[in-house]
Amino acid sequence: QVRLVESGGGLVQAGGSLRLSCAASGGTFSSYAMGWFRQAPGTEREFVAAINRRGGSPYYADSVKGRFTILRDNAKNTGYLQMNSLKPEDTAVYYCAADYENPNIRKSRAQLVLGSSYDYWGRGTQVTVSS
Repeated sequence: QVRLVESGGGLVQAGGSLRLSCAASGGTFSSYAMGWFRQAPGTEREFVAAINRRGGSPYYADSVKGRFTILRDNAKNTGYLQMNSLKPEDTAVYYCAADYENPNIRKSRAQLVLGSSYDYWGRGTQVTVSS
């Protein structure tokens, strides 16, 4: 059973940066693909970014491409979401998620963008971007 804890959220002005962390415990983090999702009030949860268990080319939502970077440090059992050039529309609760990935079967983007693909979720961290 993997436990995920997000941190690093807060209040920032438009154009600023934040770095979210996702600390994993209770499992072998390097065995899991990892994703970040977000949910603003009154909206559905949406995909932000994802990365396979061994890293490689990450996947991004069009709305954050070029501004956000997903990273992982398997040695530290931690994933990250570096968010630059933040906009008010990035305001949301951000969640990290993890799902076991077979070492011989790389999950596709089509799989990783779906929240239903993930078995494990953190409780979220609030990001608020003021204009």
